[in-house]
Amino acid sequence: MLKRHGIGISMDGKGAWRGNVFVERLWRSIKCEEIYLKAYDSVGCARRSIAQYMTFYNSQRPHLAHNRTTPDEAYLAALPFAQMQAV
Repeated sequence: MLKRHGIGISMDGKGAWRGNVFVERLWRSIKCEEIYLKAYDSVGCARRSIAQYMTFYNSQRPHLAHNRTTPDEAYLAALPFAQMQAV
């Protein structure tokens, strides 16, 4: 079906680890820092708690890969608009 519509799959090759390495690292953080530490009462409670963790992960938790800044700070600093504001 994808070929029929001219859509290519964006993996480096069949089973290439590089295609999922960032998502796999994110899931590891979510599981080790959030999910494994809590006993949720319901699916709704789990969703709310994981959503709160994701907000923390992106806006408050510094990352070594981003030179100890948050993902939000790293992303916003790279936007052309943010660079124009700094001038």
